[in-house]
Formats: sequence, structure tokens, C-alpha cells
Amino acid sequence: MYSHGSESLIKQAREIQESELQKFHSRLVKLLQGKDLGHEAVDSLQRLHLILSATKYTRTLPPELQKRLQSLLSSPAEQFQVLSSAVLRETLPLSGQEANYNQENFTQLNSHAAALLLSQAGSRADVSSLCAHLLRSLDSRQSEGPANSLTHSLPILNSVLTHSPECLTADHVTLLSKKLVDWLRYASITQGGGAPSGGFFTGPRSRQPVPIAELDGTVSGDFFTVLCVGQSFTEDQWMNVYSFSMLRHWLLTYHSVSNGNNTADTDDRSEVDGSVVSMLSATSSSSRLLPPKERLREKAFQYCQRLIEQSDRKAHKRTDTDLQKACLVEAVCILDCVCGEDASLVFRTFPCIKALFGRLSSDLSFARVLLPIAQFYLNHGEMAAVDCESVWTLVFRRFPAELFNDSFLAHEFLRFLRLNLESLQLRVPQYSHSFPNLLKFLAWDSPAVVDDFVDLLPSLVTAGTAVELLHTLLDLPCLSATLVLQVRSTCLPISEPGGRGLLSLDAFRNQSFRGLFLFLLRGEAGSGDTIDRLSTLHELLAETADWQRVVQCAQTAPMLLHIFFDTVIEVADEKLLAHLVQAMLERSSLLLNIPKYNKEIHRVFSCHLLRMCKLHPSLVVDQSHELLEFAGATAKVYSKEEVYTHVVWVLGEYLSASCDSRCSVRLITSCFETLEAVLFEITSSAAPPGADCPVPRVVTSLMSALAKLASRSHDLIPRVSLFLSKLRTVTRGGPVAWCSDEEDLVAIVTRGEELWSLLKAPGVAQSVLTPPPPVTTPQWHRDSNVAMPLRLRALTNLTHSQ
Repeated sequence: MYSHGSESLIKQAREIQESELQKFHSRLVKLLQGKDLGHEAVDSLQRLHLILSATKYTRTLPPELQKRLQSLLSSPAEQFQVLSSAVLRETLPLSGQEANYNQENFTQLNSHAAALLLSQAGSRADVSSLCAHLLRSLDSRQSEGPANSLTHSLPILNSVLTHSPECLTADHVTLLSKKLVDWLRYASITQGGGAPSGGFFTGPRSRQPVPIAELDGTVSGDFFTVLCVGQSFTEDQWMNVYSFSMLRHWLLTYHSVSNGNNTADTDDRSEVDGSVVSMLSATSSSSRLLPPKERLREKAFQYCQRLIEQSDRKAHKRTDTDLQKACLVEAVCILDCVCGEDASLVFRTFPCIKALFGRLSSDLSFARVLLPIAQFYLNHGEMAAVDCESVWTLVFRRFPAELFNDSFLAHEFLRFLRLNLESLQLRVPQYSHSFPNLLKFLAWDSPAVVDDFVDLLPSLVTAGTAVELLHTLLDLPCLSATLVLQVRSTCLPISEPGGRGLLSLDAFRNQSFRGLFLFLLRGEAGSGDTIDRLSTLHELLAETADWQRVVQCAQTAPMLLHIFFDTVIEVADEKLLAHLVQAMLERSSLLLNIPKYNKEIHRVFSCHLLRMCKLHPSLVVDQSHELLEFAGATAKVYSKEEVYTHVVWVLGEYLSASCDSRCSVRLITSCFETLEAVLFEITSSAAPPGADCPVPRVVTSLMSALAKLASRSHDLIPRVSLFLSKLRTVTRGGPVAWCSDEEDLVAIVTRGEELWSLLKAPGVAQSVLTPPPPVTTPQWHRDSNVAMPLRLRALTNLTHSQ
């Protein structure tokens, strides 16, 4: 947490005495009365802030000190603005000043003063009053207000719009919409100040206005935008920039304002009172006859169209190229907003968006711009009846395949998917089949995007993709290693003289193994469930098992598999579930050799195998051949005890005529003989070299399964009883080779004696080991046709005191 020195300072600040604090306040007041404030004033303000923030109690400062700190909010030095605002936010306003704590307290409003005003607003009415005050300052002429008040007003209003949009009234919306129209469309088209014409008599009167230029250096022939350049900007040009920066937020949020008398909607004033440009435009533009909101949409449309045109110009500077891309993103998003509000603009906008997509689609450096274009096609493509195939091919094929290692794009791309899940599932058939590509973002940087895939994965699970998606999730560590090899193969030389190369990298470049890696890197589903030579692939990637990306991916996969199985149970029929059971049994032996990963996957398989068999007991009969083949392999007792134990349990639990009428005596006998052979083998010899003794749970599960099967076919009871009696006799002779722990051996023998005692009475054994559903899920206390509820009430009355 804190260093020893920091903890000492905080402790001193908390334990300061009131008398010492008052003296400190007096010294600080005298210090702040000086004209030149230096390092001592900064240190004192920092100490005061520490004292105030170190305690949970809000304190009140002396009135004189409070006023001095308020005056510092208008200091030309931003350091004092920050410190005074931070200190005042830790205090209570002076008594009687709560209602008057607004812009009039300060000679100049700035962002730090605004933060203080908003933090200490006592109610919604106070915030609304502040908004009205700011809007009055916006509506006044430039010469009537403080020099820099306009440039700070819009950011403050934007903060209010973010946190408390209900504090704005309909009249506020109308007024601000009109001002935004004016700043966006009618800003000056000449540079601020002026350029000297040269000569001896150069002076203010001889300077001529210089027009604003485009990014390619040509003179601008249209209205000012954020992509215009010059030596200096006028205030209305800065307001143009601020207006564009908050325009999308305004268009998305101004519907949330409180309802009021919209008196300004019918006001037919020009956009800028007293502005020559406004008076000229008001007589020539028919858009001024529209209501303010519709007029703002129209001007926003024109502004964005001009930005798109400007973005086609060749910028001289690299930073200007980045600015063009950022402005394109914002422009397309704003066009999406205005088309969502006014459907008639869709048909005017689509030709421009389509041309922009055609110009940028071949250059993936514009991927951030192409995502908003895809959003526009998704929202409005159906209305405009345009072909979106090329858009989705780019988004779902090229983006993940070529830009999987772009972390910023990954965030934007996955956010686009999460926000549009329903629309993508309904309108984009490529979406659900693109999971091999989408999972590349997860395989490359699991910790950063795992939350996104927790939300996305259920939408990718369908009856047609479930089996292939299961294999793909299990191969995520392999995909992670392959992506790393793909990146390294383009960076590292083919041969490094004198250096030790990576065997996996050599295999990646080897044409004979190329098909294995290309399958992992496939772009969409449908080319096969899994790889035939999967064990070969795991051998080639063995050295990648401890790579950081591979390990992180292996830690993520089990959680996603839980989500996968939770979803697939809801959409799959019994035929698909049978296929999944078969896949789980097969893949339990075919995993990249990461010990913790293998154990976690086995645990996931075991959990969901039980769930599926409990929901559909007939799966055990359908897959009896595969289950018995798995259970009959003695080696799996030592290497896959988790899965093996649960396979044995479902065989003993659900291989019954009561669960499926197809379950015959012959099938029960076959299962019994298979499990009996395994149990006899593991209890008659020591474990194979290099393997541990079988887990006691495996032995007891085998004994229980044999007892359950024998209770359903009484001819088998003597065989299991003989084994159980021999087991008790063998253990009396001392330690046995197949169980090294004495307590475990006692537990196994005890379980064997219990089963042996039950099987002496076959009728009782069947009712205990395979109870009918009414016994396992009793509801006697709810059934009014039996006497149990009456007895429970009688006992309750007897035991409770009257």
C-alpha cells in the first residue's frame, strides 16, 4: 500500500491538534495575501490538502482562507488552480453560500472551478441553475463575458450531460442546439490575428486576414472544420472544435433531458445574433426554418460530409494523418446517430459511406474507421437494401486473421460484437461460423479479452457449431502457440548460424506439417471438427507448453468450457449430446501436455458428463459402447482418474431398465464383466512403473457400480460378493501393493463390507442402491393426498409451546 514515509505523514495529518491547525490556517492566509506565490505556498497548500483528505470527516475552513482559496481558482498558474480546487472539494461551503456557490464567485471560470462547482452542488436545482448560468454566458456576445469563459463552458456542460442529463431543461436543449449549429457551420474562415505583409511599415493595420488552409496546404474553399489548419485560431474556431468533440454525446443524450415548456423551439432567430455570417446565411439557407434539433441534425450531416471529403487529402504530417483517422471515426458515428433519428437521411448518407468503405477497405491501417462503417451498415443496410457481404467478409475474416495482435483494435472489435449481439445473430449469417477467427483475439491475449468472450461465447453455440466449437476451445493453447509462431516466423530469420532454433518454429515452416497449423488458423467453421493427427501436433508444440501466452490461454479455457456446456445443454438434442459425450471421452487423452490444464479439463468433463447423463439418462445406453471401451482401459485409472471415476459412476447409476427400456440383461452383464476385470486387475497387482497407486475413490466407485449392476441382475450377486469377501480376507494379511495408505485401505474395506451386507438381501439392495425417483426426490410435505403434512403439523403443534 503506502511506504513507511507516506504512512508517517498520513498519521501526522490525522493526529494534528486543533490549536496547531488554527495557527497553520493563519500562516497560510498571510502567505496567500502576497502577490508572488512561490514554492512555500505550493508546499503549504499540499500539506493542507493532506490534512483535509487524511480524515473521513469534512472540515470547515476559516472564511478568510476560504475566500483566498476561491480567488486562487482564477489564478493564471494552473498549479494553484488544481491545488485550490482539490482543497475546496474536501471542505464544506461557508454557511449561507450553498445556493450562491456558482460562477459569480469566480472572476474566470475554468475546468478546475467547474469540478468544484459540480462536486459541491447541493441538489439538482443547483446544477440546473449552473447550467442556466453557463448557457446565458454562451448566449451573450463575446465582448460581454470573460475572455476564456466560452472555451470552458462546453466541457462543463458535457460533464453535466454525462452525469445528470435530467438537470437540463427543454429550453436549455433548444438554446444549446442553436449555438452548436452556429459554431459548427458558421465559424470564421480566416486565421486568428493576421499574417504580416512584410516591409518597413509592418503593423497591425497593414496585416491582412489569412484564410484557413487544408491539411495538404491548399487554401480552404469551404467552411471551417476541425481538419482545417492555421497559425492561430479564433475563439469561434475553438468553439467549432469543442462543439464537434461533444456533438455525438449530445445527439445521443439530449433525449434524456427533463420535459419543460419548449418556448425556444418556435423562436426563429438566426443562429448567431449579431453575426454578419449568420445574417447572410439566414437569408440563404432554408434549414433555418427547421426546429432547432432538426437544424442541428442537418448541420451535423453537412459537417461530417465535409470531414469525409477532407480526409481524402494527403496530409503533410504524420500526426495530421492520425487526426484524419480519428475524425473519420467520429464523423461516421455521428452520421449513424443522425440517421437513427431521421430515417430520411439514410438515403443521402449511404452513397458517401459506401464510397468511403470502397476507398479504405483495402488498407487495414484504417481498421478503426471501418468498424463504425460496419456499424452503419448493420444499423441501416436493411433499410437501404444494400449488399453487406463485403463488409462482413472484411470484419469477420481479415480483421481477426491479420490484426489479432492489435490490442486496441481487439478491444474496439469485441465491444462492437457485444453491443450488437442480437442484430449480428439475426442479420449476419457469417457471425456464428466465424468463431475460429474470433478466438484468435482470446488466444493471443487472454487476460485482456476474457470478459468479452464470457459474454460472447453463448451466442456462438448453436446445434451446428457445438462439436467443432468444443474442439476449438480445447485447442486454444495450441492456437495461442501457433499465433506466436506465426508472428515469430515473420520476424526471425529462417536459420540462425550458431544459435539454437525452435523445433516448433521449424515445424511451422515445414511444408509437411503446414496443414496442421493451417487448420488451427482457419478463418471460419465447417472444414472439420478436429485434426486427425492431433497427437502429432501436440508433439510438435511440446516446447511451447511453458510460454506465457500459452499458459494464460490454458488457464482461461476451462472457464469458457463451463460456459459452453451450460449453453449447449439448452440448445442440443440427445443426438448432439451423444456426439459431445463421445468427443469428451476421445479428447480427454488428446490435450496439449500442460499438467494443470489437463487436470482442469478433466474436472470440467466430469462435471458436465454427470449433468448431461442426469438430464438424459438414455445417453448411457446410446453411448454404452464408447463408455465401456473407456472404462475397460486399465491405464486410464492411473492417468485420468477424475474422468474415469465419473464414467464408472454413470454406468452404475443409469445403466438400468428404469432409466431406459432398451437396457437389457446382456448389456448389464457386459458392463459388469468389463468393470470387474478392471477392478480385479488394479487390486491384484502394484501400479505400473512411474504411476501412483489408484485413487481410493476409483476403487470404491468400481465396487459400488458392480454392486448396483448386480442388484439389477441377481445372477451377478455371487460374483461381486465373492470378490468383496476376498478383499476383506486379503487386507487382513497387512499392507497391500495397490494401496499405500492405511486409512485409505480401511475406508475401501469398510465400503466393501457395507455393499456385501446389502447384497445379502437383493430386494433391499436394489431399493437402496437404485432407489426409485419418488424416494430420491420426495415431496411428501407438499402432497395433500398423503398423511405426512397432517403428521408434520401435529408434531409442530406438540413441540411448539402455546
